[in-house]
Amino acid sequence: MMMVNTLSVMRRVMVTPSSSFIRPASLLCTTSTGGSYRHTQQLLNTRRQDRNFSSSQIMLGRSLLDRLADGGVVIGDGSFVFTLEKRGYVSVGSWTPEAAALYPEAVRQLHREYLRAGSDVMQTFTFYCSDDKIQFDKDLAQNANQSHRHNLTSAEINNSACDLAREVADEGDALVAGSLSPLPAYVEKKSKAYIQEEFRKQCEVYVKKGADFLLGEFYAHVEEAEWAIETMKEFNKPVACTMRICTVGDMDGVSPGDCAVRMAKAGADVVGVNCMYDPDISLKTLSLMKDGLKSAGLKTYLMAQPVGFHTQEIDSNPEGYIALPEFPFAMEPRLLTRIDVQNFARKAFELGVQYLGGCCGFEPYHIRAIAEELSQERGKRPPGAAMSPGVEGLKLSFYEEQRKKANVDYWNNLTPAAGRMNVKKVVTQ
Repeated sequence: MMMVNTLSVMRRVMVTPSSSFIRPASLLCTTSTGGSYRHTQQLLNTRRQDRNFSSSQIMLGRSLLDRLADGGVVIGDGSFVFTLEKRGYVSVGSWTPEAAALYPEAVRQLHREYLRAGSDVMQTFTFYCSDDKIQFDKDLAQNANQSHRHNLTSAEINNSACDLAREVADEGDALVAGSLSPLPAYVEKKSKAYIQEEFRKQCEVYVKKGADFLLGEFYAHVEEAEWAIETMKEFNKPVACTMRICTVGDMDGVSPGDCAVRMAKAGADVVGVNCMYDPDISLKTLSLMKDGLKSAGLKTYLMAQPVGFHTQEIDSNPEGYIALPEFPFAMEPRLLTRIDVQNFARKAFELGVQYLGGCCGFEPYHIRAIAEELSQERGKRPPGAAMSPGVEGLKLSFYEEQRKKANVDYWNNLTPAAGRMNVKKVVTQ
């Protein structure tokens, strides 16, 4: 097969950042027959030279803060509980991660899919994995006359999750993030000392297992996020923390800007949003966070890990996407396309967000869309790049109609259909 001059093709189809687009780095990436590793590396080297990449942008072996300090982009992973529930390894409702101990191969495989897609971070599969949450679930099961699914402790699950994350991280150049999440105890108004001790027990496992940094996520109350950050800071690791908020702020009415400032002052090196809302809503919230940090004179890195669904009609609902009638069993019609994710990645990068990933519904192919979109800025493509020729690959289709779709304009201008007659555009109440 004759090799196409990919860079010259890229320049011909580049469009302005302000328009709705698919960046050429995402869709125009030609490889030689068989997708040889050597050709992929040659292409990457050519791109680095063409874009004047410095060696500091190549992130091999560097810490989270080192990777961010030079303006680099760190790509997180995506959905775990939501994806593994669909695959039959997580129970809906409780959304807890005992699969890390009971079905380790399922968790290992999903980590590997994210690594191949371009993730720089293997986040431990430890969502809702505190003794407090496990006991809460046992009490609920008893009240509902149901048997609880396991007798594991949080330490047992967290240890297994750390081992799996580290194993896969070491197969590439990924970091391991030890992950904390909210406690029922906070809503039950238990003491700060009790809550921080629960966080501390988890952090002790993560640090013992060699986590590269600590990450708190999914907080609805900035006060609980502050308590988590204070605890994580005790372990002398970089700390990131995100909240599940929209533009109206947290559940107590604290604005996004004030939430960001409070998290930064508590000691977080990276702050942002995750889950509950789609990329557009998340970026609006992050813009408010950025403004708040700037007004306070604070320089703190930003991160975004939105859901992989369109949620435009709940942009000011503090309950997030769980308020949608389709949650959790009929969310698929709302799925983001990879084109949506490429646009999100570009807008986030232009906003100054340096840590990008996803949450519920964000599949490995979504993460790959981020990695491809920002491949020039990062100086590399994802490990699975040789099998990802983008729109150019359609030129090799047996079908003429498919070959006609091998252009960026077609995909830029497409309005996807839902494929069914009985469909709502948005939920109205």
